[in-house]
Amino acid sequence: MNARQKRLFEDALKRNPGMKAPSETKPPASWSEDDLALVKQGVGDKSGRPAQPQSSSSDSGGGQSATGEQTGQIVKYFEDKGFGFIRPDGGGRDVFFHVSRLTEGDSTALVQNAKVLFEMGMDRMGKMAATSLRMAPPAPPPEA
Repeated sequence: MNARQKRLFEDALKRNPGMKAPSETKPPASWSEDDLALVKQGVGDKSGRPAQPQSSSSDSGGGQSATGEQTGQIVKYFEDKGFGFIRPDGGGRDVFFHVSRLTEGDSTALVQNAKVLFEMGMDRMGKMAATSLRMAPPAPPPEA
């Protein structure tokens, strides 16, 4: 713990005498690429999570692929502010996105009802937001 954390703990200990100090935990000796990706996103390590087998199917239903990528459409985009909201195809609450998370495509294509592909992650404030945003490829023409 740093000095500020110690001071806050001591103050809390005065109010709650039965409280115990948090134990120091060390990170795992070897981090997988998935662990490092989560840490970079600010999600933390997943050492306490059970291993999940990788699915061989390309789509697990509900508008979400095996890689965690979801499809949706833009509900509102505030071009002057650089953010907007996506309505996932699988249903649920609208998802916040920032134009800085656009990895493929042009920001001029961010218009209402435009189809996008995105992954869920956390923004810098720790709230759920879209990451790795990209414009969905155009639908193939119907065969005649």
